[in-house]
Amino acid sequence: MPKSLVTGGAGFIGSHVARHCMKLGHEVIAVDDLSGGFDDHVPPGATFIKGSVTDEGFVSDLFANHKFDYVYHLAAYAAEGLSHFIRRYNYNTNLIGSINLINESVKQKVKCFVFTSSIAVYGKGQLPMTEEMTPVPEDPYGVSKYAVELDLRAAHEMFGLNYVVFRPHNVYGENQNIGDKYRNVIGIFMNQIMQGKQLTVFGDGTQTRAFSYIDDVAIPIAKSVTIPAAQNEVFNIGADKPYTVNELATVVCNEFGVKADIKHLSARNEVLHAYSDHAKAHRVFGEPTGITLQEGIKRMAAWAKKTGARQGQEFENIEIIEKLPDGWNLTKKQATL
Repeated sequence: MPKSLVTGGAGFIGSHVARHCMKLGHEVIAVDDLSGGFDDHVPPGATFIKGSVTDEGFVSDLFANHKFDYVYHLAAYAAEGLSHFIRRYNYNTNLIGSINLINESVKQKVKCFVFTSSIAVYGKGQLPMTEEMTPVPEDPYGVSKYAVELDLRAAHEMFGLNYVVFRPHNVYGENQNIGDKYRNVIGIFMNQIMQGKQLTVFGDGTQTRAFSYIDDVAIPIAKSVTIPAAQNEVFNIGADKPYTVNELATVVCNEFGVKADIKHLSARNEVLHAYSDHAKAHRVFGEPTGITLQEGIKRMAAWAKKTGARQGQEFENIEIIEKLPDGWNLTKKQATL
């Protein structure tokens, strides 16, 4: 039975990847610092260990105590817009934490390191975004993800560490942290509806994204280590059809039986149109589930109604307050931390 480490295993995508790894017969060690995840999301049968990948000593001990065959690295703070204002936190969490894992994976001769990057690496690219394009990330989050991709390539060439890189986008579904007001617009909308609040949209809502249901992302990630053609390759993964944020708001409101009541905030600095081509992933992993946006929203809404609204917490590690978007304003005490 292969032993797999899943970082971010109590988080959204990580908990689903852990579950699908177990379906494939893996023994799963799920690691999470619970900064954005919940321990009840860890699938039954997985071993949960609380800790942060940014803690070099913790990571070293973790690898010393377990002989991992595979590493699935999903732990990250994935907030593109906020990353401009939390640069040190972003690089420490998303880059240095990843390097801690890569170092130990090289030392312990891990068979394959699976990394979830992001289409944020592309920046304002030609649409649809393809794996052959040269990434030019627009924000620190995308910069950190691309840096890890490059490091994995270097580790493979120098030490023979095999890897698979996935670039998912706008993933939604059950177990998402709907209380996080800085990221994941579908969860934000559902949380606002259940609290009787207006939906908040940055700009005029005509920006487009291809919203990806969790199973279209988690299943290929989990099984990638069993597919030789996936080794040392990069894959865009997610939904094919883009929607405007305004269209998304209508779909979510319809599922909750309410009329869309939208408050438009000032536009923030973000890529207006972002969706990618998935032909390469389809060739290697097969066709996606076929779950439509409407069906995916229905599934997530059923879970959200059962879970209930969550009270979001202010991010307390803001480093730059200049040009901070509306709705992310901080108290004077927080701004001086």
